[in-house]
Amino acid sequence: MKKLTKYILIAVTGSLLIISCGKKKPGLVYFPDMYYPVAYDPYQEAVIAYGEQGTTVPLFAKQEGATVLAPVPGTISQNPEGILPLELLNTPEGYEASKQIVTSPLDPANKEKDLARGKDLYVKTCAACHGTTGDGQGNIVVSGAYSGVPNYKDRVITVGSVYYVIEHGRNAMGSYAGQLLPGDRWRVAEYVMNEFKSAQAPQVAATVQVADTIAQK
Repeated sequence: MKKLTKYILIAVTGSLLIISCGKKKPGLVYFPDMYYPVAYDPYQEAVIAYGEQGTTVPLFAKQEGATVLAPVPGTISQNPEGILPLELLNTPEGYEASKQIVTSPLDPANKEKDLARGKDLYVKTCAACHGTTGDGQGNIVVSGAYSGVPNYKDRVITVGSVYYVIEHGRNAMGSYAGQLLPGDRWRVAEYVMNEFKSAQAPQVAATVQVADTIAQK
């Protein structure tokens, strides 16, 4: 009798364990948002998770339910000019496409100021390797710590390709997108073309166009 009772208890306990571990009817989750967070699109109306009701949060209601918030008063914009990076992939094809860009999006009326800032940024950011004259003989190269930096005069480049390399990097050179804002990348690129390639700029653009035409054939 004792053995029978023991077997019955074991069977009942086992059944309860199997039923409790079943996933067909999971138990209720307390605060499901904490376990299954809902990602909101900042520019679309936020809705209460697991429901159809629109948000009633006053902070969001003022912006038609959008969760994106306005900048805090006094905030300094990271991109005040609104100039966005080039929509070119970091691929050989992207680099070749950048050579077709022969003008920057900067306002031509501000060219003198843009070139002055471009020079200042070039000296601080690029001259250590590329040299103050663009000959690839900067202090780091002359010291023997680094080599293989080309002379701008020997390169077939455009303002677009210079910008592209600053943004993505190329060969042994890394990206400088983290050091220079999009507008300033264009300023440095314009300075490089104006200072080191000004006499050759029309020829460079023509060479690139001819090369591209031959490649298409």
